[in-house]
Amino acid sequence: MLPKSIVAYKNLGETPLECLERVRKEYGIATDIPMTYAGRLDPMAEGVMILLAGEECKNKEQYLGLDKTYEFEVLVGFQTDTYDLLGLVNTTSKEEFERSSDNTTSPEYKISGPRVGSPDSEILYSGFVSTIQSFIGTFIQKYPSFSSKTVGGKQLFQRALDDELPSDMPEHEVTISKLHCTSTVIREKEELEKEILRRIGLVHGDFRQEEIKKSWNEAFDNSNEKEFTIFKCICECSSGTYIRQLVADMSKKISVPLVTYSIKRTKVGEI
Repeated sequence: MLPKSIVAYKNLGETPLECLERVRKEYGIATDIPMTYAGRLDPMAEGVMILLAGEECKNKEQYLGLDKTYEFEVLVGFQTDTYDLLGLVNTTSKEEFERSSDNTTSPEYKISGPRVGSPDSEILYSGFVSTIQSFIGTFIQKYPSFSSKTVGGKQLFQRALDDELPSDMPEHEVTISKLHCTSTVIREKEELEKEILRRIGLVHGDFRQEEIKKSWNEAFDNSNEKEFTIFKCICECSSGTYIRQLVADMSKKISVPLVTYSIKRTKVGEI
């Protein structure tokens, strides 16, 4: 009997379509039976994804509005054009980065002083925790440049690749009900670089992987740091909230380069 909905686990490196086709084979669902996913996950994200089959595809809207829970990690000291590991590393200098950050930020959130990557930076940690608290509630969030949001008949990620991003990026309202930092991890430079390249290598298809790997290699070669800080966080939020964009907004607020190191969706609605 054909299941109406399937709770799947999208693996790290998979696209939503690859996850769907894998599950189709696992369940023996014929190729002529329609299937879709109710909510996307980026290649660098993993976790719960609801798949619909057959007539249940018509009820997709009922699933799209469900709240989500994420566990995510934030790597300090880097920033990419996609806001996650599968992006070109920004080579902007520390001074240029600070000038381009949110200069209207309240003093308690602006922490550009600490040495990036320093494991003993209590100022960095306290500033990050304070910044997290400021994002709890309902607010307007921009869509990331590299996302599937369509503008003028063309998805944003394609516009980004073609250097055609609109001057006014589209935005939408999101709500974050809970957001907190659970722990801090220190990773050694060589170990971190190796793991980042491994994760990028899990992605198939054309995602600029070779160019991205080269940019990460150069970033680590040019870094004098021996250790890097990773913050582990949990977020409960409304449907449509982009964790990558949230981290990018945090980065601007504290004037320190941050990139989303990992995302795991642990809950969709009550699932």
